[in-house]
This record gives sequence, structure tokens and C-alpha cells, in this order.
Amino acid sequence: MAISNKQYEEKLKELREKEIEDLAKILAQKYGLRYADLTKMAIDLDALKIIPEGDSREGKMAAFQIIGKKISIGVLNPGLLKTKYVLETLDRRGFAPDLFVVSELSLARAWLKYKEIPVFVEIKSGMVEIPEGKLSKFKEEINSLQSFQKILSERLEAKEKSEISELLELVLAGGLNLDSSDIHIEPEEKKAGLRIRLDGILYPVAYFPNDIYKLLISRIKLVSELKLNVKDRAQDGRFTFRAGETDIEIRTSILPGPYGESASLRILNPKTIGLNFENLGMNPVFLEIMDRELKKPNGMILTTGPTGSGKTTTLYAFLKKIKGPDIKIITIEDPIEYHIQGITQTQVDPGRGYDFTKGLRSVLRQDPDAILIGEIRDLETAETALRAALTGHLVFSTLHTNDAPGVIPRLIDLGAKPPIIAPAINIAMAQRLVRQLCKYCRKEKKPDSKEKKMIEENLEKIPAKYKKEISREFAVFEPAGCEKCVAGYKGRIGIFEAILIDNEVEKLIMKGPSEADMREFLKKQEMLTMFEDGILKILKGLTSFEEVVRVVGV
Repeated sequence: MAISNKQYEEKLKELREKEIEDLAKILAQKYGLRYADLTKMAIDLDALKIIPEGDSREGKMAAFQIIGKKISIGVLNPGLLKTKYVLETLDRRGFAPDLFVVSELSLARAWLKYKEIPVFVEIKSGMVEIPEGKLSKFKEEINSLQSFQKILSERLEAKEKSEISELLELVLAGGLNLDSSDIHIEPEEKKAGLRIRLDGILYPVAYFPNDIYKLLISRIKLVSELKLNVKDRAQDGRFTFRAGETDIEIRTSILPGPYGESASLRILNPKTIGLNFENLGMNPVFLEIMDRELKKPNGMILTTGPTGSGKTTTLYAFLKKIKGPDIKIITIEDPIEYHIQGITQTQVDPGRGYDFTKGLRSVLRQDPDAILIGEIRDLETAETALRAALTGHLVFSTLHTNDAPGVIPRLIDLGAKPPIIAPAINIAMAQRLVRQLCKYCRKEKKPDSKEKKMIEENLEKIPAKYKKEISREFAVFEPAGCEKCVAGYKGRIGIFEAILIDNEVEKLIMKGPSEADMREFLKKQEMLTMFEDGILKILKGLTSFEEVVRVVGV
């Protein structure tokens, strides 16, 4: 039976396609890789979008499946320069590429799928970029919390809705302009709230309708390289916010809840760690003590305080103070929040067995002069860090206790031995951040009887060397509020306390002291408590009595 021309053409096409696939199978064996036929399998759009279409076509490759960070990629030839470059880029971004050899037919089908990705997905992976012109406009429009609330409400109420990409740009620019540390998007039953953290306090900004909220969450997950279809478990990611010529890292946390996913965006603004050692807010007497301690070639400097108390900023200021061409500094962090030029920074990765202890052992083999350990969490890390301080290294780290006198008891509680602790530690300090009064609108007031009594009682205890600038007829200030600040405050400043580990304290450590014992030595050394440091800052007009009580307690 004769076959028609159409049937003949179809049969010929089928044979050619089989030959193409057979060739791909042969090449897979040659390269030592597995073969995949993308014309017969589902292509995951979440995977496909990770490699931009231009790179995918130029590199003769396509991503087709992703599980966690493991990404399946079809390649025509793994030896192509562009293919290698894209794979190296993915590796640096934390992906684990799993390669398959595919045919040109498979790639053609995969590339067609780019059309199915929504328009707002077509972006630079891991990047939100605002051109200089648009950024300047945002800076003019958003200069206070009130202006941010107003412009965002106007955009949401406008008849012509903004694109979700522009809405995210506006949210990020607003947070950046106001020096916000965090942006929170929190769903409720019929809407979702947006709040930003300014100087440690959360302020409401706007509410999104549910349809806008869902698109915004998808956009955030997309730029953070998180899975769009996973909505029942927490996900963490990050992306770069390019504001003009400045790159700012944004750390993303997505958490499922009863009304949807909430998003927390931590803005890692390099300006935050731009503080020099001299501008941390330390009392001149304490500043001189710390300057002396930082000049020592070995020993440990420990700082403590809750999350958000400025420990990272303080430790980075210490590193910048000692940094020089003749000193090698290595850090072990979880995660690396800010990058400092001239310092080798490493990040823990428990999934690969690289924790603080193993990281510290590796770092010691690099012959550093100074080491920063993000946090001492267990006995093994504590002992390794203490021994490093005893063997010629200057070690910086943090510990979870409420105050400076609690540092030594905490180390003993972890299991560290007093004979190692005593000679290893140079100084144990604690800190908090209090909001500074706006210098443009603060108001002088007479302290009430309770405030006056408390200030006078604490002034009695404070050694004279700290009170040189304080007059007997002291005044205090309170917040007022103006267009240059938020609720009368602008910026934050540190309040500190510390215990020097001298010969007397070393003898005490050998006996396993309590916090009360350590606090006695803090007073004996004529060191300020955090509350006393706060009192001095109140009398200098830097902050208010209410703010110090809020942060430190009485």
C-alpha cells in the first residue's frame, strides 16, 4: 500500500529525531553523564527561570528540575566556555548542578517554555535594581515615615495599579531612605500589613489587599530564589538590591501561617557598619580602656547582648580599628552580613559539616593574627577559642548572657575550665542600643521626683572621672517629634558595661564565681554599669530617661 507524501514526511521526521536523540545518548556516554529527553518530561518553570534565557541559549543548556538547591540541567556540550561559566556562577550562588546530556530538540522545547513564565518573572536572578533617576525621585518623595505611608497608600488606591515589580521597588526604597533595618509583610484574614523597624521599633506603614499581597510575596520569593510552589514550610534566601551604584544585600525569611506566608526582609545596609571605633558611643574613659585592649597581641574580647543590640557593628568596628597590611584577620560568621575589605571572611555551613568549631580549627591553620568567631554556642567552640587566645591570637566573639558579669559563669556553665578561662580573656563586655533624641526637636524638661531621685542615686555611685561634663544643676530632655525624625528620635547609640580580667579577677575565676561576685569586681574596678552609662547619656541630652528604662530596665 502506497503511503502519502505527508506520511512519508512524518516518517522521515521521526527517523531524523531518533537519530538526533541517539547521538545525544552516544555523547552522554562519551562525557560520562546521563541522558535526558526533555521532549517527554515536564519542565519545572521554577528551575528554568534560574538561568536567564539569554545565558541558556548562549550556553546551549536549560535547567528543568529543582529540589532544594540541587538543580537538574540539560547541556548540549559540557565543554562549551559559556556552559562552564554559567555552571560556575550557579555554584557560587549555592546551587548544586546535576548535569544531563540533551539534544538540540530537547533544548528547543525547553527554550519555548520561557514564554510561559509570567512577565514579572523575567528579571535578573537574585537582583532588584533601581535606576539612578528613579532612586532620586524616591529620595525626594520619601523623607519621613509619614511621607512613606502617604505615597504607598496613594499607589495602592490609584485606579491604574502599579506593577508588582515597581511596588517592591517602592517598599525597598522607602525602607532604605528611612534607615530601616527590617521590612515585615504580615497577612491577616482579609488583608496584609506592612511594617518597618526604625531604630529598633516597629511602625505600621500600609495595608495591602489580598490580591496585591499574594503577588508581592511571589515577587519576593522569586528574586530571593525561593520555590514559588512551596507554601507550607519556612524558606530562607537573599537577593541584592542595587540602588544606583550601591549594592545592598537583603536577607529574606518566609514563614507560613494561618492566613498565608509572612515575609521578613533584613536590610544589610553597609552604612550600618560604617561606624568607626570612636563613634560607637563609648564613654571617653571606656574608649581609652578599649583602645588599650585592642593593642594587645593576644587574648579574648567577648561581647554580649540580645539580638539587635549592635554586637556585630561593635565587633566590626574593632576589626577595622586593628586592620592593617601587617595583620591577617579571619572571621567565621553565621551568616556573613557585611563584607569588609582587607579581611578574610568565611561562613559556617552545618549542612556540609562546617560549623564554628571546625571552621575555627581550619582558620588556625591559616596563621591569623586576629580571629572573629560569630558566636560561642558550645563547649567545643569555647575551648578551641580560649586556647587560640592563649597561643598568640587576638580573638573576638559573642556570647549569650544578659550582662558583662554573666560572661564568666556562662562559660563555666558550658563546661569550660576556670584555669583556661582566667588567663585567656582580656575583657568581657555587654551592650544595648538606645534611641537618640532628635537634635532638632528635643525638649528640655524638669525631671519628676522619681526620675530625679534615681538619677541622683546613680550619680552618687558613678566615679568622678566619668562626670567631668555633668553640672550639679542637671537637665533632662524628652522627645517631641518633627519631620526630620520618628516620634522624636533619630538613630541609636550604644550603652556599655565591662569587666577587665586582671590578676584579682583571675584569682576569683579560679573559684567559679557567681554573677553577683563578678558584679562586685565591676564596681571595684570603677567600671560603669549599662544603666549608669545610660544615665550619663541622659544628662548629656543624647537620649531620654524613658528610653534607657525601656531598654535596660531599672
